[in-house]
Amino acid sequence: MSKLNLNTRPLAIAALSLAIAGALVAPQAAHASAFQLKENSAAALGRAFAGSAAAGDDASVIVNNPAAMSLLKGNVVQADVTGINFSTKFHGTATDAQGRPISGGNGGDAGTTIPVPAMYFATQVNDRLHIGLGLTAPFGFKTDYDSDWKGRYNGIKSDFKSFDATLSASFDVTDTFAIGASFIAQKTSAELTSAINYNTVGLGLIQRAAAAGQISPLVARGLAQQYATVVPPGSDGIARIKGDDWGYGWQLGGLWRLTDTDRLALNYRSKIKHTLEGTGNFTMPSNVTAVLSNPTVGALLGSGQPPFTHTNGSAGFTTPAVATASYWHQASKFGWGIDASWTKWDSFQDLTVNFENPNQPQNTEHFGWHNSWFVSVGGEYYMTDKLTLRTGVAVDTTPTEDQNRDVRVPDSTRKWVAFGLGYKATDRLEINAGYAHIFVNKAHIAGGESSTLDRIMGESDDKGNLLSVSAKYAF
Repeated sequence: MSKLNLNTRPLAIAALSLAIAGALVAPQAAHASAFQLKENSAAALGRAFAGSAAAGDDASVIVNNPAAMSLLKGNVVQADVTGINFSTKFHGTATDAQGRPISGGNGGDAGTTIPVPAMYFATQVNDRLHIGLGLTAPFGFKTDYDSDWKGRYNGIKSDFKSFDATLSASFDVTDTFAIGASFIAQKTSAELTSAINYNTVGLGLIQRAAAAGQISPLVARGLAQQYATVVPPGSDGIARIKGDDWGYGWQLGGLWRLTDTDRLALNYRSKIKHTLEGTGNFTMPSNVTAVLSNPTVGALLGSGQPPFTHTNGSAGFTTPAVATASYWHQASKFGWGIDASWTKWDSFQDLTVNFENPNQPQNTEHFGWHNSWFVSVGGEYYMTDKLTLRTGVAVDTTPTEDQNRDVRVPDSTRKWVAFGLGYKATDRLEINAGYAHIFVNKAHIAGGESSTLDRIMGESDDKGNLLSVSAKYAF
């Protein structure tokens, strides 16, 4: 194998080594309505969450609007579990920083099937005061592509989840108006992996050094030939970042009994800031190891920990604020409602990863998301004293656009069609089930770039199914 003449090109190799260390430290971040989950109630799912903050028919109001606990009587214990089946299949092309096609397939079906649990307990302290505790997962997603697919430099595995413990209280200010508040403790964790394209980043940096006049075009051509011989296409490594953190937030809600049959609710959930702390781990093929272990490169990198070795790191991340308006009409044989939720995704603009290893400086990724809306209409029909039928439809807009969408969460606007039923097994025990199919607009990806300037263009075909069951016991 030819040897790269490092001693004659110290400035170029210094730039190459330092830029690799800086440019490749972090896979692109997880996004979201992208990773927002509304699957915390089987009863509400059956009507596409219409009236979720005002219907007051189950204990999920502990997290959806604490003021609506005023509609619960006595003590209530409830357990829900929702199976989320999500499919995403990419079709398109990928090129490296030199414009060459990247080998590999389309990644297979990167979707998954996962259960999402929720548990609630509410108690009526007196005629006006209620207290409740909810354990839920309001944010989460997972995608996992084939490790050798053409978009591997943009992302392979993405696993993000938030678990909330919500302590809520409601108070009836008058017979027609109640307020509620919650304290939220949130545990957020993330795991992200992607491939590292050592070939294309080196060649790209040599080209930029020549364009900047740091080396002559003749020297650049020779250096590029030597580097490509030592580090040919396919000289890939893997970057894996894991981190977690506890964060804390709050919510406020109100419930108005407009008439004996009509209710209006408003709820605001705060954003929750996190500093995810964890580790970065990297794999490196032997040819790249040889380049970075050269004494000349080592001297130029300076003292301390070599790049692409295990290091601790941190990244700031915020789950967004959510505001919800909800209406519910309750008649003797039926009920129907409307929900409109606004999620403040514009707080997610940039993500900066800081590493303790000084030879892998911080990396900032720009996302530029905008706020999104979820709007639903649904209702239920009381067929008998024991059996309830439900249905609903919803539209869930995306915070992403073609130019800032990537393969980790190829999100697009969603349309829901939902059905459900409830059965009162006894005066105290109620069983609910809900199902929703989610139609997703094609998620176009308009040239998303990895941190090594590899580009991917195409579209993802997505679809989803939600199946939820719950048991509620009142005493």
